[in-house]
Amino acid sequence: MTGSPGPGLSRRALIGTGLGVGAAVFTAAGSGAALAAEGSSVGAGSAQRRAYAFLAAAMDAYPDHGTVRLAQSYTDQAGLFSTAFTYDNALVILAELASRTAGGRSRAVAIGDALLYAQAHDPVYDDGRLRQAYNVGPYTFYDGSPQPDGFVRADGTANVGTQFGFTGTAVGDMAWAAVALGALARRTGQRRFLTGAVRIGEWIERVGRTDEPLGGYKFGVNGADEKLPFTSTEHNTDLIGLFGQLARLTGDSVWLQRRARAEAFVMKMWEPSGGFFYTGTNDGVTINKSPIPEDTQTWTQLALSSPAHSGSLDWAASELAVLDTADRPNSSVPAGQSYEGVTFSSAALLANEDAPIAEGQPKPDRNGVWFEGTAHLALALRNRHARGDETRARRLIASIERAQDLLGGDQTIGSKAVAERSGVVSASSPLDTGFGFGYYAYRHAGATAWYLLAATRTNPLRA
Repeated sequence: MTGSPGPGLSRRALIGTGLGVGAAVFTAAGSGAALAAEGSSVGAGSAQRRAYAFLAAAMDAYPDHGTVRLAQSYTDQAGLFSTAFTYDNALVILAELASRTAGGRSRAVAIGDALLYAQAHDPVYDDGRLRQAYNVGPYTFYDGSPQPDGFVRADGTANVGTQFGFTGTAVGDMAWAAVALGALARRTGQRRFLTGAVRIGEWIERVGRTDEPLGGYKFGVNGADEKLPFTSTEHNTDLIGLFGQLARLTGDSVWLQRRARAEAFVMKMWEPSGGFFYTGTNDGVTINKSPIPEDTQTWTQLALSSPAHSGSLDWAASELAVLDTADRPNSSVPAGQSYEGVTFSSAALLANEDAPIAEGQPKPDRNGVWFEGTAHLALALRNRHARGDETRARRLIASIERAQDLLGGDQTIGSKAVAERSGVVSASSPLDTGFGFGYYAYRHAGATAWYLLAATRTNPLRA
């Protein structure tokens, strides 16, 4: 992506390219206007209605390319064209179900069926896997090569995101897709969604399980189907949620055994003296002790609700806290505005503000707010519900809603203008995650979906 305007490598790009950065924490229903109108009938609030309208626009961007479709992850300005990340689309399913509306359920079912289509129509494999990302609309790549198809290619196969190398399969992304399919199975009673979720769980067991000293489930495979050596705390946390849900949905106790395996790994990542979880391991033997990411602190609370480990939220809220204002070096926040929240990791607070995040990209702002993670924290605080947690959560949600109102204007999806004040940007300013990629102020389906989960108090990891 050298020289492109986009966000450099996505949070989940590294498995496609085969690059390694340690045990990173790498993840035909109606119109947007109609859905927004329906949202008003359930008292969701104008900020939530506008967020749902953005998700609808991301899903409906390419009407001439069939009804089987996923939601485009970022606005066009991010430079990833029509890329639809599997992780983001799992979140969109969960957020749409959280709306408790017929329109939301219809959209969730449509995306769930698209994930099942991708599972059944992979151009190479028939083993239950999903790829990191897909293309959902036509574009011309930076090198001039055309990409004419929608999500379903002319030969009927799913349109895997090969241009950016998003061809690998991460255990975490798969887990979130299966969590979403499991949620659809519960809400609709349709067996096909549970079947798809179980296929994913079995793929994870076959490919990810490791007997290395630290145990758990490894990262997944790259685009060449080579197993990656890392084991991620975030991924194993996802599996605690997934395997627990599969145990309840299937009645098969084998999933509880697998859940216990993932949980045992996560517990080995706990640092009692600091009250936080480490990111994982590169080799299955040695724990990576830096950087320390945000989502291993918040998702563990959502998956486990463990009082003995709930201090991880206080660690994240204090040690990763940021306040982005216009007078910060490299901030892109307009004058007179400020945003509070958390950043991606401990390394983001030490980013080199004198050098671009990547070639052709802007310099980072150490105080850039990561809005997806800020929503994680708000939801986890609401889940813990200790003294002062609700007040803190509301402050964070208010910051996200202010960002939806004021940041990321004049952006498009599928070359169509995105309605102003709809959709949450990834970050308030250019943010160097410390894991080899950045986030920017582009409206993002994943960040928007996490905001809606936090606003509706929906914990996807403990159904």
